[in-house]
Amino acid sequence: MDIESERLKLQEVGWDDLADIHRLHSYSEVDEYNTLGIPKDMEETKESIRPMIDDQKSEKRKLYFWKIVVKNSDEFIGIAGMNLSLNKFKLGEIYYKILPSHWGNGYATEVSRTLIKTGFGDFKLHKIEAGVSTENMGSIRVLEKSGMTREGLRRKILPIRGEWKDNYHYAIVEDDPINY
Repeated sequence: MDIESERLKLQEVGWDDLADIHRLHSYSEVDEYNTLGIPKDMEETKESIRPMIDDQKSEKRKLYFWKIVVKNSDEFIGIAGMNLSLNKFKLGEIYYKILPSHWGNGYATEVSRTLIKTGFGDFKLHKIEAGVSTENMGSIRVLEKSGMTREGLRRKILPIRGEWKDNYHYAIVEDDPINY
């Protein structure tokens, strides 16, 4: 399932995207609020994305994982994903990561809005959620610009570089005002 927005294409990840994803995960700026940590080698990156690629063959998919490319150049600029609950709660959780060289262009907001639109439109979700470190002001702004509401605080839930960090819980429900 591929998705398009005004400037971007979200294309399902395959094994041929491994080098780009490894490069993305190797930036310390990208890792700053990430619980994965910088991978020690390509094999570690491969194992971290295996569940999402394997799930593409599943009859009841719950993991969607896209590479983000700029429409007019096909340049890889990041990844995005959505995890579905596949139950009566009709929940989805979104995430995204953008290469630092492309920060400040509105791409993360465009991706977030596109994922929300896809979640409600294609997946018929009731609620879409996202978690964000309380220190990650950039992603907090993205989620709020995308129409999500801060619903709560989860204390010391994110293991980041040996420390437990707090996480804000954001969400939007299908009958909220939608900003896409």
